[in-house]
Amino acid sequence: MDQPLAHQLALVTGASRGIGAATALALAALGAHVVITARDADGLERVEEAIFAAGGSATIAPLDLTEADSIARLAAAVAERWTALDVMVLNAARLGALAAVPAIDPKELAAILTLNVSAPASLIAAFDPLLRESAAGKVIGVTSSVGRKPRAFWGAYGASKAAFEMLVGAYGEEMEGISPIRAAILDPGATRTRMRADAYPGEDPKTVKDPAVVARRIATLAVEGFEPGHFERVEG
Repeated sequence: MDQPLAHQLALVTGASRGIGAATALALAALGAHVVITARDADGLERVEEAIFAAGGSATIAPLDLTEADSIARLAAAVAERWTALDVMVLNAARLGALAAVPAIDPKELAAILTLNVSAPASLIAAFDPLLRESAAGKVIGVTSSVGRKPRAFWGAYGASKAAFEMLVGAYGEEMEGISPIRAAILDPGATRTRMRADAYPGEDPKTVKDPAVVARRIATLAVEGFEPGHFERVEG
């Protein structure tokens, strides 16, 4: 079997279902050992079983990325077992309620920003030392089109994704001259996920693409690499 990611370590957040789960499967199929994290332990176990059944390898790390010290504990546990992190896919996100800007609940906005912005910042900080130990560390952030183009009633989520893109992009700029680490932003486009179903409850899920389509593109980026500041949208 062709396994270009053999002997590499990948970390995928929000990996219990949807794009995260599909990405974990795709990376494992290419030979990476995948650390998968999410709050849903049962979902992670199902993904782990699917990876094992396909001949891959994975480690589950059930945790809430918004809890104090959870990310530091995860990084410490990974560092005890591995010397480098080759791929980090920042996929976990919270949609929140869609509302007009004057009606946004401040507490919910804070929760959205905590998971969608603060947690990725903490992940980058905690895993930066391990990424620097990789021959070609890659950080791939999963975003949304509303982070670049305002849309009515999507202000809270869109603002969080705009900040997320700036955060990941700035890290990539910082690393460009001093490290082989590269950072990319990927917009999955309309994809059959639970978040999509929550946002568009009347939509026929069969009219949008399977998460595996997005996962294959992320896996390709992990194998082939990309130029600094890379951004793309997955159509289909």
